[in-house]
Amino acid sequence: MKKPRSTTDAVAILHKRYIKGNPARLKSLQMEREKLCIAEQVYDLRIQAGLTQKQLAHKIGTTQSAISRLEDADYEGHSLDMLRRIATALHQRVEIRFVPEDANHARI
Repeated sequence: MKKPRSTTDAVAILHKRYIKGNPARLKSLQMEREKLCIAEQVYDLRIQAGLTQKQLAHKIGTTQSAISRLEDADYEGHSLDMLRRIATALHQRVEIRFVPEDANHARI
């Protein structure tokens, strides 16, 4: 009988050890991924538009530090109004979707 192969993938090991089977940690991980996704999109769209944080801030009537916070994955104060203002300035629109929770399909 063959011995099962162990993984050397650090992410998979950490997920199995600390997250898998722990609903609170799974929820926390998903929330962090959502914040990261928003921060990355704001940053990527701003860069694609060739704007600095200060320039984007000026276009939407806020400060450079507000844009910096929005591009920070740890930021928790996203408002729909602010995201719409950014989207409009960058010729985008905000789309919100509700998707079913499915713990069996939680990403690593």
